[in-house]
Amino acid sequence: MTNIVDDKVADEAAVKVSDRAAQKIARLIEEADGSTAFRVTVEGGGCSGFQYRFDLVNAAADEDLVIRKSGAVVVVDPISLPYMVGSEIDLSDNMMGESLEVNNPLAVASCGCGTSFAI
Repeated sequence: MTNIVDDKVADEAAVKVSDRAAQKIARLIEEADGSTAFRVTVEGGGCSGFQYRFDLVNAAADEDLVIRKSGAVVVVDPISLPYMVGSEIDLSDNMMGESLEVNNPLAVASCGCGTSFAI
């Protein structure tokens, strides 16, 4: 059964999405051909042991956490979720440009690219 979090309680979810990130994700979904959601996955690999993967997808799986905020639909699978509890997906704007990043309180180390982390 899908766990759906909508705008009313999105700030209380196990994984949060900032307002700026939600706006960016909503634009990405709108511009994508046929995609309806933005999937965040934790995979083994990267410089520090784990890495985040971002994909535009057509649908959520039955067991996914689905966060709906400001027109954005973000999905996290049940295997990745324990590695992301308490995290916030945010939009970073620096000299390298805009990028989505995960601010994860469980991460004890990360690499310079910001997508690889260790717990």
